[in-house]
Amino acid sequence: MNDIEERIEFRSTLLDDSRDDEGFISPSNLLSQIMPSLLDAKLVDSEDYTEAYYTNEYENIQINAYSINESGERLQLFIVDEDTINEKSDLVELLISQRVEYENQFKRAERIIKKAFKGKLFDSIQDSSNVKVLASELESIEGFVKFDVIEIFLISLTATVSFRGNTTQPNKIYFKENKVTRTYISDRKKEQKEILFLKRLVDLNFLFDVMVSRGHREVLTIDFEKTFNCSIEVLKAAEEKKFESYLCVIGADMLSELYKHYSSRLLEKNVRSFLQFRGVNSGIRQTIKNEPEKFIAYNNGLTITSTEAKTFERKRKLYIKSLKDFQIVNGGQTTAAIYFSKKEGVDVSKVKVMAKINVTKQSNDKELEELINNISKFSNAQSRVSKVDLRSRNPQLIKIKTLSERILTPSGNKWFFERSKGEYNTLLRKAGSNKARIKKEYPNIRRFSKEQMAKFYSAWGDEPYLVKKGGEKIFRHFIEKLSPEEPVISPVIDREYYEDLISRIILFRKMEKVHGQGKNAIGQIRAAVIPYSLSVLYQYTSGSNMKFDMSKIWMYESLEDDLEKFLYDLMFLMNDLIKQYSSSDDYGEYSKKPELWNSIKNCNQIKLFMNTSNSQMILKKYRVCI
Repeated sequence: MNDIEERIEFRSTLLDDSRDDEGFISPSNLLSQIMPSLLDAKLVDSEDYTEAYYTNEYENIQINAYSINESGERLQLFIVDEDTINEKSDLVELLISQRVEYENQFKRAERIIKKAFKGKLFDSIQDSSNVKVLASELESIEGFVKFDVIEIFLISLTATVSFRGNTTQPNKIYFKENKVTRTYISDRKKEQKEILFLKRLVDLNFLFDVMVSRGHREVLTIDFEKTFNCSIEVLKAAEEKKFESYLCVIGADMLSELYKHYSSRLLEKNVRSFLQFRGVNSGIRQTIKNEPEKFIAYNNGLTITSTEAKTFERKRKLYIKSLKDFQIVNGGQTTAAIYFSKKEGVDVSKVKVMAKINVTKQSNDKELEELINNISKFSNAQSRVSKVDLRSRNPQLIKIKTLSERILTPSGNKWFFERSKGEYNTLLRKAGSNKARIKKEYPNIRRFSKEQMAKFYSAWGDEPYLVKKGGEKIFRHFIEKLSPEEPVISPVIDREYYEDLISRIILFRKMEKVHGQGKNAIGQIRAAVIPYSLSVLYQYTSGSNMKFDMSKIWMYESLEDDLEKFLYDLMFLMNDLIKQYSSSDDYGEYSKKPELWNSIKNCNQIKLFMNTSNSQMILKKYRVCI
């Protein structure tokens, strides 16, 4: 089987997993599948997004969903090319070699943004649409100040190819960034700012690489000359067999532009998932503001890793032109602080930062990862960054994987735990003609990744706002409890733990089905309603001498009718409460704040609901003493 055939076959798996309860292929389900891969590739901060389907054929505009990155300056739009998810499409239609075919799709989302910039989007949308909230923010002064970058992701189940003679090869097409000057008039005062537009194609080549063959993040290569029209002057400090080091000084304006273009993709995973970008260190801020010339003396600087540096000499000076697999392993807070200081109007032109660039030269991926992890660990030795192991090689995750391979459910089935990205698709590839048997043995409903496990398991607790954030935040939260750094007793990973884990996954996924999507759903904020509802149930069934009886879910492998009805009513109420107690019209974003949970969990509506006869009957049935 050649490369193109593999990608087309992989497309069939994606389509099968994107069917709704009626068997139709749902763009929403496809997007839900793909978001974890975008997170794994470091292109988004979380798999969470806000569904916001809107289309107008007359104006040729469309959007399926949006999200806002964790530090708040980047709006990410998602558009699914629905023509490419048609099962009847033939091979010719699925092979794309011309950039213009993708550009036409990107323009559909771009037109929405430009319409909003002109103040004409909000009034053209029905009040019930989720796009109304986005339009309101885009057309307001708050949105004008907030968003510096708009990034459009085009989801297209096509294979991008190049035709060379008689051969057809996978190909990559990159799209130029462009900048739009936006004008806003507030209180008769005219303000202008430059918005950076980025376009990202998510096609079968990308998805196959991330989900099947490579199974890891997309390598970030920064070409300073091409992107920023400059090079970095450096001094070579060391050259060893396995790495070489350079020293340099980087201007704050350059660092600010780096963060604007790449956001948290710049930061090594362990650091990125720990930092709180909004809480800029006051010491850093004051130095930038009051003593910019002394910043280089006061600050510890950056430590950067790379796997390849392209250099050149000019007038006896050495310059770096580009760096492959760029990661900041120490200095993430400094970089973010400089960016947000400049965003707030602080002059950073006199600020300079020392940087050490370590270029590794290993060919072995495992050794390379280990070296980068050690550089990160020792560079951050005096900081607060946790050294928790976020990799799939975590011993506790290995134990869970072993249990998943051994333990049968009461009906005689197994669950597939995808500890490492791409494991399931690798299994399919090895199965050859037995693929159908594997798919039947491990349907989508009985498969879960380590990131999904973290989300589902942690949803049974008292921090639904953290679950709503998703991504590496909730994964770190889960791993720190699974393998605590401090001398605390780790949970015992045994059959009881595994059965409890699977029961929590069943509970969460069944609630997703009960809640529904689209026109038949309880509402349009399912990703918030479910963890918030679960936290209410946890609050009323968990204590020093009692717990919720998860064994009933394990034995039944689903929810009994009475519990399902109770959860529907609770989610129906929760949908209204989130809207009532939210201080923002963007309920999805505000549900990531602990303030909302603190308001809801103590409100009278919850107390009254849990005191009804039906609720008391459920509590009595499912609450057990310990």
